[in-house]
Amino acid sequence: MGRNWQDGRGELVVRGTDGGVRVPLEIAVSYRARTKGLLGRDSVDGAILLSPANSVHTFRMRMPIDVAYLDRRLRVIAVRTMRPGRLGMPRLRARHVVEAAAGAMCEWGVREGTRVEVVVAATATG
Repeated sequence: MGRNWQDGRGELVVRGTDGGVRVPLEIAVSYRARTKGLLGRDSVDGAILLSPANSVHTFRMRMPIDVAYLDRRLRVIAVRTMRPGRLGMPRLRARHVVEAAAGAMCEWGVREGTRVEVVVAATATG
């Protein structure tokens, strides 16, 4: 299942019993965008997808974050809350990581076994 994502914006769709939750999503696939991630930010609007990725760190972060590790089918392998200054353990089956403000994943219904979808925003051409 090949992914041809590019740096940009979209939505994270969390499938649930109530039809699902749609969350604003920043997509970071280039080395530069993935390396920057949420560093230096005081907040995040929605979530950020890092791909490819199987681990994260929170050094130089200003806030605690929720981290969801996704496999190649976008199924959640694990969800962890990380305080600033931590190094997350690599997840061998993880192909992508979603980061959000601490507590957000629980609100959205993101937990181990949940399937998510990434909807890429249409880009204006001109």
